[in-house]
Amino acid sequence: MLIALVASIAITVGWLWFHKEPLPEGLIQANGRIEGDHYSVASKFPGRVVELKAREGDTVTKGQVLARLDDAQIQAKVMQAERAVVAAKAQCDAAETLEQQSLRDNNRLQNLLEKRSVSQQEAERTALAWKVTKDRLVAANARCGMAKAALQEVQSVQDDLTIRAPASGMITTRVADEGEVVAAGSPLFDIVDLGRLYLKVYIPEKDIGKVRLGLAARIYTDAFPDEPFAATVRYIASQAEFTPKEVQTPDERVKLVYAVKLYLDENPDHSLSPGLPADTVIRWQEDVEWANPRW
Repeated sequence: MLIALVASIAITVGWLWFHKEPLPEGLIQANGRIEGDHYSVASKFPGRVVELKAREGDTVTKGQVLARLDDAQIQAKVMQAERAVVAAKAQCDAAETLEQQSLRDNNRLQNLLEKRSVSQQEAERTALAWKVTKDRLVAANARCGMAKAALQEVQSVQDDLTIRAPASGMITTRVADEGEVVAAGSPLFDIVDLGRLYLKVYIPEKDIGKVRLGLAARIYTDAFPDEPFAATVRYIASQAEFTPKEVQTPDERVKLVYAVKLYLDENPDHSLSPGLPADTVIRWQEDVEWANPRW
């Protein structure tokens, strides 16, 4: 008798499990994994990693130092360029002093010429001397500008040897280690933007016509079962594909589906992170009340 009762209960539970009431018309459910926009971090120049300040799983902010490459050689060039700027500035100051003095001499001689106190020839020599000092000042200013530009260039290279985060997010991949020599342009880190997370799901071919860009959705996770996260449909694939093997059951994998990305409207306190499995409900009829996923 007891065995029959247990069997009856098991059959009833199994029937309820496999015959859950479908979602109301106007809602579509799907599941997938949380993903995010990625940034590949690389160095513009080759070099040896002398300091590593971030690793996988670390949350970083935009501009934060992630690593430093050896800058001993470029530091020597910076010092040399700084000395060149100082020397060029001194030459420019001296040329400016001579030009100002020559200008005063020229003005004084021109006044005396009007009073016929000096000869025309003497006044012309003074005017020519002023022109020469003006030309020398222009040349000195040009050299000073070139020296400053050269300094800025080597300083820029030096700054680029300090690798910074291009955006706030979480480091998902770290390629290099301290002491390793890296090539120019080779990836050092991969960062996912925790403020731009999305749930990638696959909608069956029969339902894709109901999904439109801008539709509202809600995302449900096991970590926060009572806190659905608002999301919006931002991407719909233009071509169908077979359901990826990591999604649903073997029977479902032979069906044609469309990839859809639901971007979170916000990720407060960065509660969600990439790789987290989640369910979603997409509302394609605005007058329908929200309902939790029913699998």
